[in-house]
This record gives sequence, C-alpha cells and structure tokens, in this order.
Amino acid sequence: MKVLMLGASLDIQGGITSVEKLILDNAPPEMQIHHVGTFAPGSVWHNAIIFIQAIKTLVWTLLRRQADLVHIHFSERGSTLRKLIIVLILLAYRQPFILHSHGAAYQDFFAGLPRLVQKMIAVLFGKCTKFIALSENWKNYFIQTFRLDTNKITVLYNPVNLPSNIPQRRANKQVKFLFLGRIGKRGGPLDVAKSLISFPKQDKGAFDLIKAFAALPESDRNLAELVLAGNGDLETAQQLILELGVEEKITISAWLSPEERDAILAATDAFILPSYNEGLPMSMLEAMAWGLPVIVTPVGGIPEVVTHNQNGLLVQPGNQEQLVQAMQNLIRDENLRISLGTAARRRVECFDIKNYINSLLDLYTSVIRQGKNFNVTEIQLNN
Repeated sequence: MKVLMLGASLDIQGGITSVEKLILDNAPPEMQIHHVGTFAPGSVWHNAIIFIQAIKTLVWTLLRRQADLVHIHFSERGSTLRKLIIVLILLAYRQPFILHSHGAAYQDFFAGLPRLVQKMIAVLFGKCTKFIALSENWKNYFIQTFRLDTNKITVLYNPVNLPSNIPQRRANKQVKFLFLGRIGKRGGPLDVAKSLISFPKQDKGAFDLIKAFAALPESDRNLAELVLAGNGDLETAQQLILELGVEEKITISAWLSPEERDAILAATDAFILPSYNEGLPMSMLEAMAWGLPVIVTPVGGIPEVVTHNQNGLLVQPGNQEQLVQAMQNLIRDENLRISLGTAARRRVECFDIKNYINSLLDLYTSVIRQGKNFNVTEIQLNN
C-alpha cells in the first residue's frame, strides 16, 4: 500500500504536524507512506519554492504510478488555496485521494470568501474519494458546505500516544496550570489578498487566561502557578504579566519539544485552553492522556470529547468570570482534580494511536478498492 501524504512540513509547530508525525511513526510495514511538505517555516518566497517542489514530486509520482492513493491534510487560509491546485492535478490524473480537514477557523474563513471561490472549493473538494472530519460537528458542517455524500465522509478523532505511567498528583503544595499553543492571535488579512479574501483571526485565549489568573483572589493565586508554552507573541504576553504584577506566578516558555512537553505534562496538575475556535486540539487530547483535568471551551469538536463536570470543565470563550471560577474549583478541590483527570484519561483511551492506525488502514483499503473498481468500470465502458 503506497501512500503519498501532502501536508504541513514536519518541522512546523502545530497540531497538524503532530497528527502527521504520529501516523508516520506508527504506520505498519504494509502502509508505506511518503510525506511531502507543501508549506514550511520561512518567507513567502521560500514557501513558493517549497510548494513548487511538492507539485513536481506529486506529478512525478503520478506519472510513474508510485502511489495507490494521496492523503491531503488541509486547513484554512493558504492551505486551502494550495490544495485546490493539488486537487486539480489529482483529478486530471484520476488519482484516488483523501481530504483530511484540520482548520480551527474554517467556517469563518469560508464564509469570508467570494461566492465564486466558495463554489469552486465546494465543487473540487467534493470530488474527493473520501473526506476525514475531526468530529461529528465538523462532519455535519462539511456535508452541508461541500455538499458531500454521507458515505464519502468519515470522522476520525485526532490520535494520541497514551503514556503508561501517570503521576498520582496528590498533596501538591502548588497547583500547576498549563497552557500549550499559540500565544496571541494568528491571522488577519494578507496584504496580497486582502481585497478579495477575509482571513479570520485564530485565538486560543492565552491573554484571556493571563488576565483571569491575575484576577484570582490572592489566597487562591498563592496556591497556584501558570505556565504558558508555545509560539506567537511571547513578548506582549510577558509585558502583560508584568503590568498585572503576577510575574512570580506565571512563566512564559517557547514551543516545547515532544520530550519537553511530556515532562511538563507529567509535572502539571491541570490543563487550560480557553480557545475561541478549534478543530480538535491535540494539546487537549495529550493532556487528557496524561490524566489531567482540562478547562476548555465548547468550540469545534471539543464538546464531543469533554463533558462538563465529568471529565473536564467547560467555560465560554472570553468569559473571565467562568474561567476564574473553574480555576478556583480546581485549586480548592484536590479530589475534583483527581476525579476529572482520571475520567479524562479514560475518555481518550479509544483515541490511542494503535486504534487510529487500524481505522486509517481500513480507510486506505476502501479508497484503493474504489480506485480499482473505477478503473475497471472505465475500461469496460471504453471497450
């Protein structure tokens, strides 16, 4: 089974890359995957070269019939626009392909596109062999938006590696809260396209979290600490921390390696991600796999994984009062932290990468079978 996978470069920091790496690291011998990056860190011109090279690799692979199927990861913004070109090439070569959606702000992005561009995306993306959505909520959105047949789209929740040893996390003098993700907003209009396309801003709520932590009663704040790790506007975040006078309680860190991430998750008591938009955040799933209680928002696919007061706490995006109250609850009640964390771990056990790979293998097999049936039918019609 030869698969060409197209998506974010493996040195990009983010959830899509995390999913790609998990697939590549756990693929069985019968699943030979060649990954090609269509976007990488660097300037616009550097990425233009990266994309041209990816197109060359794609065409060369198709000409030599070296792929049974193509697996495309996409999100909003430039990712969708690049993948339109790739889809056109695949359709010209009658190559079976899977579209795998990831975008956190895809609804806002798509709604901001000109009507003609919307129709073009819907028509071309609707011609995929199979479509992967991250949740039932996103599945319903893409069925309606791209007018997909229900038998063409499937839900694959993002996978996680389940650590074998989970810390007890009892009798800790300080409750450590952890935020993983982009600090500050991402996006806004691109100068080269702002007259045509409205690019939505993505916000994981890091600045809301800093303000809410500073708003905790002093008695609670003295029993807690907060670590924010990620990329983005770290300097502005540090300035806000200084202005609020909580520099002794909040630490800002750059993006963590997988080893560093696991180490800090093991040393953490609770995870917080007060996002305004999400697909299905890998950082949340990783935290739950480590047995952490999570404070998150009911956006994207999150409500299908986290149930309020059962395996996590849900707060509305931008609601500082709810965020403060949720942190207070976890600071003051160790038993609540432990029970929510234990339930969180149980909830994501079904998302283990081994189960995910089996599902993906079944999906790949069905796509290849469809491609062979299509080719046989075409030959019969020609004869």
